[in-house]
Amino acid sequence: MLKRIMYRKKKSFSCCTLMAIVLIFTINGYSQTNSPDSILQQATLQNIIQYALKRQPLVQQALIDEKNTDLLIKSKLADWYPQVNFNYFLQHTFDVQTTVFDGTPRQIGVTNNSAFQFSATQNIFNRDVLLAGRTKGDVKQQARQQTENTKINLVVNVSKAFYDVLATEQQIKVTDENIVRIERSLKDATAQYEAGVVDKTDYKRATIALNNAIASKKANEEALKAKTEYLKALLNYPIGQSLTIVYDSAQLENEIGLDTLQLIDINKRIEYRLLKTQYKLQEANVKYNKWSFIPSVSANGAYNYNYLNNQFSKLYSQSFPNSYAGVTLSFPIFQGGKRKFDIQQAEGQLKRTELDVVSLENSVNSEYAAALASYKASLSNYRAVKENVLLAKEVYDVITLQYRSGIKTYIEVVNAETDLRTSQINYFNALYQVLSSKIDVQRSLGDLRF
Repeated sequence: MLKRIMYRKKKSFSCCTLMAIVLIFTINGYSQTNSPDSILQQATLQNIIQYALKRQPLVQQALIDEKNTDLLIKSKLADWYPQVNFNYFLQHTFDVQTTVFDGTPRQIGVTNNSAFQFSATQNIFNRDVLLAGRTKGDVKQQARQQTENTKINLVVNVSKAFYDVLATEQQIKVTDENIVRIERSLKDATAQYEAGVVDKTDYKRATIALNNAIASKKANEEALKAKTEYLKALLNYPIGQSLTIVYDSAQLENEIGLDTLQLIDINKRIEYRLLKTQYKLQEANVKYNKWSFIPSVSANGAYNYNYLNNQFSKLYSQSFPNSYAGVTLSFPIFQGGKRKFDIQQAEGQLKRTELDVVSLENSVNSEYAAALASYKASLSNYRAVKENVLLAKEVYDVITLQYRSGIKTYIEVVNAETDLRTSQINYFNALYQVLSSKIDVQRSLGDLRF
């Protein structure tokens, strides 16, 4: 008996333990699955772009508009189906209408009447429904293209903001290195002044340079905060959460290359495809207005249960049904020229869209030429300043050694340090300018991928 009790307790403990473990893993898995993806662990450019595409309000609005467009089309096409309706009617007449028949006044009708009406209508030809049926594909395509256009603009803006933040971060790093060098120079100048080798102007110049460097760093740090907040706004990143971008400088340098011999294919531009879709819809709108001269035709029918009685309590004791089926043809004969004016207006809109296409074709070539020229200039500048960094570093090291040996003056050290700092900042600015220019070229070619 005791063994049985111990066995039951052991079995109960094992079951409770198993259930607790399962519950813990379930809750843990649920929290991991449903935890909001609000913070980026690896804020690389690609991760940032994907994050923005998922969370940016403009993209989400475009997706909602795309879904609403599909629902709107379904709503319009629903008019092709039979429209079945039910109406209930109840009326009490206080004074029944009287007429004279053969010289004798007689009442027409009864005091109480009611009806249950079932009716159905089937559109045979209706220009509104016909337009919805013929343009549903183009309308859906337009919504998708507008979403794509929103995403492309977002990718461009996010990428440029990313490079802008990187450039500012690099300027701060360069300034930090500059401050270290100046502090070392200030220490050397102070030591030489105390030893009577140089006058006090050297260490004062070093102090001025150090103060300027510290002020420049502070300005860049404040600018970095603003640029980071702008990038976070593009991402719809949680307010108050830090965003530390991650990058590989070697990989960035490998990504600056671009085939500059590519030919423009205007069909790859989303703006052109949007205009072509809009042109198709304008053509359909012209036809829609011309269809206004064609009668609308529909089949209709109804079945009514009518109840008539002077006594309300006996109103529904007997029914007097009636039913009918027929065809309705509706054709407006004269509307003051409205249909003619509507057609002319639709044709004007079509012509305007056609001119928009021509204008875009002309602007695409100039846009691509400008973007390519900017890219080539940025690439040439990048190659030049990249070499300058090595030369400036070498010159600075040599002059610093010569100053310590008493060969060079401190002003030459300051000039060499300025050249080094400028070349380093120019290098990073040139690198990110090349990458930004590359984005503009890819956008003008319609080659941006996301």
